[in-house]
Amino acid sequence: MTDIHHRTLDSNGIRIHIAEQGKGPLVLLCHGFPEGWYSWRHQLKALAEAGFHAVAPDMRGYGETDRPEAVESYTLLHLVGDMVGLLDALGEKQAVIVGHDWGAPVAWNAAIMRPDLFRAVAGLSVPLLPRPSVRPTSLMARMDEFIWYILYFQSLGIAESELERDVRASIYTIFGSGFGEDQPSDRIGMVDSTRGLLHGMSKPMNLPSWLSEQDLDHFTKQFTNTGFTGALNWYRNIDRNWELLAPFANANITVPSLYIYGDRDVVGRFPGMDKTIAGLSNRALDLRGKLCLKDCGHWTQQEQPAEVSTALINFLKDL
Repeated sequence: MTDIHHRTLDSNGIRIHIAEQGKGPLVLLCHGFPEGWYSWRHQLKALAEAGFHAVAPDMRGYGETDRPEAVESYTLLHLVGDMVGLLDALGEKQAVIVGHDWGAPVAWNAAIMRPDLFRAVAGLSVPLLPRPSVRPTSLMARMDEFIWYILYFQSLGIAESELERDVRASIYTIFGSGFGEDQPSDRIGMVDSTRGLLHGMSKPMNLPSWLSEQDLDHFTKQFTNTGFTGALNWYRNIDRNWELLAPFANANITVPSLYIYGDRDVVGRFPGMDKTIAGLSNRALDLRGKLCLKDCGHWTQQEQPAEVSTALINFLKDL
């Protein structure tokens, strides 16, 4: 089996770095925050060995991919467009698209907008979300000095200053705490606006078993080189996405789909998420499965790589 190969391709007006392995039908793997292509390191190998061409890009704003300066260059239309452009750059007519965390909305929306190109979709952690009737930020919680974490991310420079003060400690805490999965129910997703994101997250004495020092070194080097602005700009387009995607309001997914989530995932404790997950088949019309991974937190494909890889391969081979 060949090793992971790296190259940079032109797509949608930017240069996108990809890691790829294997030959066969194309599978695009879209990462979330704060990650990179490396979060799919286990699946690249497993999918390649199963007969697929697995491609994990550094998404727009991350790693060795371009980081446009304008905040408004990070909408879901740009992000889906990047994936459409990758198909052209790779010389492919179709792909299965898989996304985790922020990569999941990219994957879900890619399947909605271009079912001719994306023949199937799998989302990890974040389900297909309904479009609210008003701007999303207007619905986000504020409670005394605490605000919803996405609101904390809105102001340019504030979250960057906190996260970049000690990049290794920031990554250690975010991954090690499960993105705050042990917070009490009334504080889930909430940030002390004066003390910052990391204040409410418990930093474990040791790295979780799924994250080695070498893995932590990789992410630390990546975000030391790039900073966090490009990654945070995804959050700064929450309301802009709401406006731009109005033509696709509550559109259904018609291609085969799969949803994978962990039973300890903090996302599952967000308000209304249980109902969204339960009703997923109402919009994903060919939902082939909802897999709940036992004793798994938010970092799904890194925490339980074998289980995720097996589920993806079974889904792919059944298409």
